Amino acid sequence: MPLELGKPAPDFTLFNTEKKEISLSDYNGKNLLILFFPLAFTGVCTAELCNIRDNYNIYTSLNTEVIGISIDSLFSLGKFKDEQNYNFDLLSDFNKTTAAAYDSLYETFGFGMLGVTKRSAFVIDKQGAIQYAEILEDAGKQPNFDAIKETLERLN
Repeated sequence: MPLELGKPAPDFTLFNTEKKEISLSDYNGKNLLILFFPLAFTGVCTAELCNIRDNYNIYTSLNTEVIGISIDSLFSLGKFKDEQNYNFDLLSDFNKTTAAAYDSLYETFGFGMLGVTKRSAFVIDKQGAIQYAEILEDAGKQPNFDAIKETLERLN
C-alpha cells in the first residue's frame, strides 16, 4: 500500500547504536524527521547527516526529533555515529522491514548490492501521521531540507 500524506506512518521497532529498541510510538507528541540513508561511511550520507548534526538546534526549536535509518548493522552505525559526533539516533534496519514499509529500498544498488536503503525523508507529526515524504531515486542527491523545515514550521 503506497504511503499517503495525512495517513498514519508505518510503525517500526529497531535497535539504536546503544542496543536499545526504538519505536515510532516513542515519539508521540513530537514531530519526527526520519532520514533513510543508503550506507554509513559514504560521502553523500556523511554530508547529509553532518548537515543535520550542525543544524540540530533548528529541528529541536521546531519540537522535532531526528533519526537516521539504514540497513547497516547497529555496530557499524555506532562507529559511524561516534566518528562523526552525531547528536541523534541512528537505527539499524538490518532486516529491511522498515525501509520496505516506507517504500525506501533500492531493488539494485551500486556494485551489485541488493536491497539498500533509498535516501528518503519523512516528517511525521505529533499524532503519527505523514506530513512530508521525499523518496530519492538518485542516491547522490540530498533531501530538500528547506521543504522539510517549511513543513515543520507549519506543524508548529
